[in-house]
Amino acid sequence: MASIILIGPMGAGKTTVGRQLARRLRRTFYDSDREIEASCGVDIPTIFDFEGEAGFREREERMIDDLTLKQDIVLATGGGVVLREQNRRCIKSRGIVVFLDVNIDVQIERTSRNDSRPLLKNKNAREILLEMNRTRDPIYRSVAHIHVSTSRQSHKRVVDKICAVVEKFETQQQLKETVESP
Repeated sequence: MASIILIGPMGAGKTTVGRQLARRLRRTFYDSDREIEASCGVDIPTIFDFEGEAGFREREERMIDDLTLKQDIVLATGGGVVLREQNRRCIKSRGIVVFLDVNIDVQIERTSRNDSRPLLKNKNAREILLEMNRTRDPIYRSVAHIHVSTSRQSHKRVVDKICAVVEKFETQQQLKETVESP
């Protein structure tokens, strides 16, 4: 079975859904942001403070390359993972990519619950999130194999949808491989 890689904006529920999905599918769960923090011993805001976004993106690219080489996992990525071409190549070619989408009002509600999001710190969250959406949404869509909205749905319902769609996707891929093999 292919790894499942969750992409989407901050507040879409990638980590929460990812944990539940991994439990349901009996797979190991990884969160790329938590793995970056563990590897360098400091949290993401501290990395941004010392290295800026560019330094963080370098660390993220190395971590995505490492994590996407693992088999049969569920991986939750950071919202900006799709900004680098190398990350897009890794995730698209090494797993089933699920774009978790969320509407702006739900996103604002969810992201306001914690203050550890450096890109929103001391700024107008709505404006920043809308701009990120304008820039990133087309990229998420171009990378994703599957698109699921998490707005106003229980995490269990989202996990159910992902499981159903992934099963269909894997069946189609197996049929495709059977037809294409000599």
